[in-house]
Amino acid sequence: MKVLNLRCDHDHSFEGWFASEDDFQSQCERGLVECPLCGDKAVSKLPTAPRLNVSKAREPSLAPATTTPAATPEAMTMQSMWLRAVQHVMANTDDVGERFAEEARRIHYGEVEERAIRGQATKEDAIALQEEGIEVMSLSVPAAAKGTLQ
Repeated sequence: MKVLNLRCDHDHSFEGWFASEDDFQSQCERGLVECPLCGDKAVSKLPTAPRLNVSKAREPSLAPATTTPAATPEAMTMQSMWLRAVQHVMANTDDVGERFAEEARRIHYGEVEERAIRGQATKEDAIALQEEGIEVMSLSVPAAAKGTLQ
């Protein structure tokens, strides 16, 4: 198993696990590798120092890796917090899909019981909802967060 440090064009750093370097390249070429934060498929590999297991008696030290602004502990913490917030939204809302605008109106006008919902709406629908006094918020959810995260 090969663990690679990756970065998307939006400067989000993340880790990817692949069977080999060829497997990584093949998945990239087929558009299967994407940023877990924003879904960007323009992903590049960051340089990393190898970890060598030189002794069973002691834990080997890691050579310092190249640090980029997106790979700072603060940036990684922010990315982790954002992903946890997205996961919380996904776990605590009902997905109404493309019926979002219709269902938001039904809730707003008291036709159905109030509950937290999520779904898809066009930009025009979102503007119309806001003009009616219905609060909506756009949240870009990466494809990885839409399914079961492991």
